[in-house]
Amino acid sequence: MTMIRYSEDHEWIRVEDGKGTVGITDYAQAQLGDVVFVELPEKGATLTKGDEAAVVESVKAASELYAPVSGEIIGLNTAVVDEPATVNTGPLDAGWFFEIALSDPSELDDLMDEDAYEAFVKDLG
Repeated sequence: MTMIRYSEDHEWIRVEDGKGTVGITDYAQAQLGDVVFVELPEKGATLTKGDEAAVVESVKAASELYAPVSGEIIGLNTAVVDEPATVNTGPLDAGWFFEIALSDPSELDDLMDEDAYEAFVKDLG
């Protein structure tokens, strides 16, 4: 079963079989504007929930992407390094950043489902 959860920092994580794929939300990419640079974490790195995991730079600003859960980085989407604009055109699919092996799946309980995230964004105005 696939589950998608969202953080208040506008990251999404799609979880399947103990592995999470992480990226930024459509709201986040729209706020950033045209993405011109992406820095990914090191494969094999162990992150704790809330750690800085990646950097996204746009024509407007630089922003950090935080680990929505704890675990080991097991995969990287180097395509977003070569073509950062992919983050703008496909933030929820081709524009993903990294894959993480969840060390504590219960951390997902602290994240929002799609309906809660949409309400959260709406409240931001």
